[in-house]
Amino acid sequence: MKTSLRKAATPQHRSRPRRNDRPYPKTRPSGQHPRRQFLRLAVGAAALPAVSRDASAQAFPTRPITMIVSFAAGSGGSDVIGRIIAERMKERLGRPIIIENIGGADGSIGAGRAARAKPDGYTIDIGSVSNHVLNGAFYSLNYDLLNDFAPISPLTTQSFFLYAKKTVPARDLTELIAWLKSNPKVSAGTSGVGQRLVTAVFQRETGMQLAVVPYRGNVAVYQDLMGGQIDISFNTPDGLPLVRAGSLKAYAATNNARLTVAPDIPTFAELGFPKVSWSAWNGLFAPKGTPKDMIGKLNAAAVGALADPAVRSRLADFGGEVFPPEQQTPEALGALVKADAEKWWPIIKELGAQGGVMLQR
Repeated sequence: MKTSLRKAATPQHRSRPRRNDRPYPKTRPSGQHPRRQFLRLAVGAAALPAVSRDASAQAFPTRPITMIVSFAAGSGGSDVIGRIIAERMKERLGRPIIIENIGGADGSIGAGRAARAKPDGYTIDIGSVSNHVLNGAFYSLNYDLLNDFAPISPLTTQSFFLYAKKTVPARDLTELIAWLKSNPKVSAGTSGVGQRLVTAVFQRETGMQLAVVPYRGNVAVYQDLMGGQIDISFNTPDGLPLVRAGSLKAYAATNNARLTVAPDIPTFAELGFPKVSWSAWNGLFAPKGTPKDMIGKLNAAAVGALADPAVRSRLADFGGEVFPPEQQTPEALGALVKADAEKWWPIIKELGAQGGVMLQR
């Protein structure tokens, strides 16, 4: 009787497995504690933002890019070069590049906007030696020119020419200096910190004083120079067509060697004034923190644009010489900014302490 009762009860009591008999899921590795599995899942979740960033960089760009030009539209230099480069870069990136002109304070307002932009690759700016180097000595800025930008690529370099109104009787630089010294009311037009700086160095090296007249852009400088309202101006090669047309005179170039666009115009170094030297440049920058993959894509687009013969021809017409291919790197542009700051900041400080004209605005 007892035996039969035990047999009848066995299926009922064994229908629920004992705790030690319950099988674990087949997917759980042997010997792994549930807490360890949770930690592994947590680590994987933490890695998702990095994976998302990598995917975003690989897809970049997916929308239009804004290129900030820190000077007024049509003011020369940065605006012209930026538009030429942007036109070819958009073809290689597959997205439009929108030019946004933000002028004021010698380009420091636009550069500041770029420094504070979100570092996502969609805001870049075309900078120059003036607003990415010299402004650090001329202005008290709320951003750091040496550390708040991610260099993309240098683009072009330009020399200044010393122009004079066509009625000046001097036939060469020596006669021009003599004429300037004999006329105490002569004036020099400038439209940027670079021009003010070179004008100040020229005065120091020749021992003269000039009345410096500030302008908002080169167009107005050339107009007044042709009209005789001012006497001289250190300015970019875009004034050479006016020289060839007989509307202006050109006496010397600030480059270290004669330029291909004006092989007949000597350099200041040739004529005994090696310290009257200047090489303006333009380059592309992004805000600090922009992912390296995005910087790489932007650099490749810029380098590709600079290799285009049509682009190089248009830049040459404007007097811009393209940097050699081996120098078209973010590292080269970063080194250039640092080298020019080390060169020019002490000179600006020295000239400013002497009451140099570059501080006049």
